[in-house]
Amino acid sequence: MIAIGSDHAGFPLKEEIKKFLDEKNIAYTDVGAYSAESCDYAVSAQKACDKVVSGECEKAILVCGTGIGISMAANKVKGIRAAACSDYFGAKYTRLHNDANCLCLGARITGAGEAIELVDVFLSTEFEGGRHQRRIDQIADIENGKKLY
Repeated sequence: MIAIGSDHAGFPLKEEIKKFLDEKNIAYTDVGAYSAESCDYAVSAQKACDKVVSGECEKAILVCGTGIGISMAANKVKGIRAAACSDYFGAKYTRLHNDANCLCLGARITGAGEAIELVDVFLSTEFEGGRHQRRIDQIADIENGKKLY
């Protein structure tokens, strides 16, 4: 199950992504926004990311105007590794090397066709593990207040 959310700026792109998920028979839960009426991205980010850290959802996809604000909010949720991506390589390698569990997109930066490609590669790429696991563990250590130096 995928948690999907947006603010008002990301709402139209979120709806396009939902169509793609429906076509691929990928289950999702929509945490809002439910219209283009002004709302705050932090609320949707927290709702979606809470579903990931609780285990209810495997990953999250979040959309705002740039992908940056919603990724900053998402990364404040303990256990979330959110990446704002605007190209295929970044979306692939954030899964492959960073084990990102939240993809953030910018509706004012990325068109629907490209966004669908980014969602597809993000959802279909597995974490490589190996030497990258040490770095993921270090991120968790920082999140838990441990000094790495």
